[in-house]
Amino acid sequence: MIKRDRNDWLSQVFHCRAAQIGGVIRRQIVDVEREVGVPRFIAEVNRRGFRLIRTEHYFVVVCNNGPIELLC
Repeated sequence: MIKRDRNDWLSQVFHCRAAQIGGVIRRQIVDVEREVGVPRFIAEVNRRGFRLIRTEHYFVVVCNNGPIELLC
């Protein structure tokens, strides 16, 4: 199995179109744990000024720093 560079994985995640236009991206928690680790992922989200939501199986990144309203 070929091991990818952690920086390459983070770069790929945050250079997708959704991240570039202020949209939303979603990654499975197990993938984040395997590829870069949760603390590093959280640090990168913070560095970019984005918001992070954790669900049972996914991290959801809101790629802007505007207000979030949970409606239900």
